[in-house]
Parts: sequence; structure tokens; C-alpha cells
Amino acid sequence: MSVKIHHTDKAQPVTSEARMHLVSKDHKWTDLGLEKEEIDYIKSQIKKEKGLIQLGSLGMVNVICVDLGEKDSVKRRESLRKSGATFCGMVNGAGAKAARIIDHTDSAYDWFDAAEGLALANYQFLKYRKDSGKEQNSLDTLAIQAKHAGDEQLHRLNCLVASVFWARDLVNEPVNTLDAIRLADEAEVRGKQAGIKVEVLNKSKLESLKFGGLLAVNLGSQTPPTFTIMEYKPKKAVNKKPIVLVGKGVVYDTGGLSLKPTAGMDTMKCDMAGAAAVMAAIYGAASMELPVHVVALIPATDNRPGEMAYTNGDVITMYNGMTVEVLNTDAEGRMILADALAYAGKYDPEVVLDFATLTGAAAAAIGQYGIVCMGTADDKVKKEMKVAGDEVYERLVEFPLWDEYKELLKSDIADLKNIGGPVGGAITAGKFLEHFVSYPWMHFDIAGPAFIKGPDTYRGKNGTGSAVRFILNYLENRAKK
Repeated sequence: MSVKIHHTDKAQPVTSEARMHLVSKDHKWTDLGLEKEEIDYIKSQIKKEKGLIQLGSLGMVNVICVDLGEKDSVKRRESLRKSGATFCGMVNGAGAKAARIIDHTDSAYDWFDAAEGLALANYQFLKYRKDSGKEQNSLDTLAIQAKHAGDEQLHRLNCLVASVFWARDLVNEPVNTLDAIRLADEAEVRGKQAGIKVEVLNKSKLESLKFGGLLAVNLGSQTPPTFTIMEYKPKKAVNKKPIVLVGKGVVYDTGGLSLKPTAGMDTMKCDMAGAAAVMAAIYGAASMELPVHVVALIPATDNRPGEMAYTNGDVITMYNGMTVEVLNTDAEGRMILADALAYAGKYDPEVVLDFATLTGAAAAAIGQYGIVCMGTADDKVKKEMKVAGDEVYERLVEFPLWDEYKELLKSDIADLKNIGGPVGGAITAGKFLEHFVSYPWMHFDIAGPAFIKGPDTYRGKNGTGSAVRFILNYLENRAKK
């Protein structure tokens, strides 16, 4: 459920809303109207390094969030987001409709991070639940009482939350309600709302352009593929060349003829999380009116073992003319991304960033705690991306793209094969994609954090909207630069 976030300086009766006070350890506690027993309790909790302290006697829900970290540090900001998520749970547990965050610190970030964590934690996907009304979170509005909470920051926060929620909704939708055609329709609807130019290439157009990888993966499906182009080009963009985002849009992945086991298929509606991330990010950039020229490319299809499905041993001619020997039809994401990456060259991009739930190897390597990345962008750009990821705690772990991995992709009968063997699976997938780029490029494998089966504070459960916040933060930083 979305939360309406607004700024206010007006005091309200304590019992009318749940409250979260952001304070420093040396705060003058009597300013909050606390009794001596309550102050003593707070101080005892601070000694135990408790960052979030709940007081039961001051209204419906009243918590004190104590600054225990270095000012503006990555860990402190993440701690505040998690505290906001915890507070959200308390508010909904008490059945409160309104909440307030009161920032007594002088930090530009504290209120924002706590509010972000709270708002993101309030997400629910109850669309198909008969009893959704009973289970819906009660929290509806959030008031921010903070020195640095201006209209611009609040607009940014509302756009950020809306973008992440849209990505989560897309990932959580099953394939029978969100196939490749409907995914393109979603892009057109949101694009119109945000002033984004949207073009959808249909199957006949893809055939004329010779998108061999995307068309091959689609052969087993009765639903035609789509290739969606979203372009946001503000008049005063700071970049002369566009930043291009590419998202893997496999709306459902059975593995094709290299069929997955049933347990491995249960969550495969999430195999378009890369597409969701770039669609939501460009929507967020346009909603925030960032002065950055951005293009998003979304190749979309499902991967099924239908009568005409592509097979192990097939040789596919890709959009850029390279030939690929298919040795595993479940390595389909790289096939559709390769076409999109080759197509991205027509924009003469500043940099291209692709996002995909590409390999189980990436998820196995670092779990849900970060994003595996690799690429050819220069060290300065990589550092800027790492900073952007750290700031929103969508941390990047760079894997190598050594030439030795290229040897693993050599084919006896084609230019390359679509799998590299039993070792370095996440890297060989990236190395495969490298064959289709001719510009600065970074690949982000979000297989670990994109869809999780258990709750994870403000990231929630199931579709997380992973990478949306990272992309938007990177674009914001680029706009400032």
C-alpha cells in the first residue's frame, strides 16, 4: 500500500498519530516531554546500543530512534531505513492510519532514510486476495517534521517509492496476466503519464531487423515477442550522449527444452526483474524531471518448450551477425540481451547498463545481499557506480572479465556458444555479452536480490524492485555532476 508523504510544521495531539523521533545520544530528553522514568529507560537502552527504543506510554506508538552511527555513513543510513521499516510494522500492528517522523537532528539524510524505509516497507501485493481488505495495511499518510524536508526532497521521495512499487508490481504479476505484450502495454501507459517516448517493435519488425536471439527464444511460445524502446530526453540534459539501460524481459522461464525442475520454475515469473528495474528507473527519472537523457531497451518473451522451440545444437544468427551455438536453452537471457546490447550501439551511448536475473551462479556467490557486476566502463565510472550503490545499500560486487573466460565460450561450429561450462557461470555469461558491445558497458546480475522468499526489512518479500534505487541514485548523481 502506498503512503502519502507530506511535510508539516504543525503539532498534532499525541494520540492522533504514531510518532518516530530521530534524536542524537546527547539530546535534551525533557524537550520531548518525557518523564524521568522514561529518560532513564532510554539511557539504559542507549548503553546497550539499542538504536530503536519503543515507549508505550506516549500515545498509540511512540519510538525513539537514536543516532548510534557516524554521521551520513552508509551503515547509519541503512540502519535508519531498517528502523523506519520496523516502525512501519509497529504502526500497522497498532492499526494506525497516520504516522509522523520528527527529526531533531541536523542531518540532511536522517528523516529521508527513515521515511524511505517506512514507505517501502508498507508495500503489499494483494491484488488477487479475496480477503485483501482485511489484510491491507492501515498506514495511509506520513507527515515529515524536519528542518531539511523541502518540497523538492519530498517529491523525490514520493517518485522513488512509486517507481520501486511499480517494479515490484511487475515482478509479482504472474505470466497469465503479464506476458510480453502486456509488459509493453505497461510501458506505454506509464510512458504517457511521465512524458516518455515509447516505441514497441512487434514480431514482424523484429524479423525484418533480424533479432535472431530474441526470436529464437520465442519460438516455443504462442505469444509473440516485443522489443520496447523508452526514451526520456529533457531539453537541458547534462549528457551529450544518452545513458542506455537494457533489461532482461523473460516474463516466464521454463528453461525451454532444457527444462527446469518444478521447484526451479516456481518463481520464474520474476525472470523479467531486469526489465522491471529499467522501466521503473526511467519512469522515476522522468517523474523527478532529472536533466539526464536516458533510453531503456526491453527485449521481452517467455521461454517455453513448445513445438517449434529452439533446441540444443541450434546455431542462431544474432542481430549483429555473430553466430551462436545453443548448448543450453535455459541460457536464454543472454540471447535476448545480446540482441538488445548490439542494438544499443545505434545510440552512440555514454554508457550502457544492463540488468538481468541472469545466473544462479551470481545468486550462489553473494546471495541476496548485493549485485554482481562486471564490464568495460573505465575505473572512474565504476567508482561512481559503486558509490551510488553504497549510498542506497544496493551494493556492487565486481567480478573479473579476464580473457581466459573467453576461451570457455569457443564453439567448434559457430562464433561462440551460449554457455561456458561448470565454472565461473556468472562471469562467462557476462563474457558472452561482451561480444555484443562496442561502447562503455556494465552488466548487473540481480538474480540474488530481485526476488526473495522471506521478508527482508524494507525490501519486503517476493519482488523487491532491486536496482531501481541504485539506477535512480546513479542518474541523480550524474545530473549533479
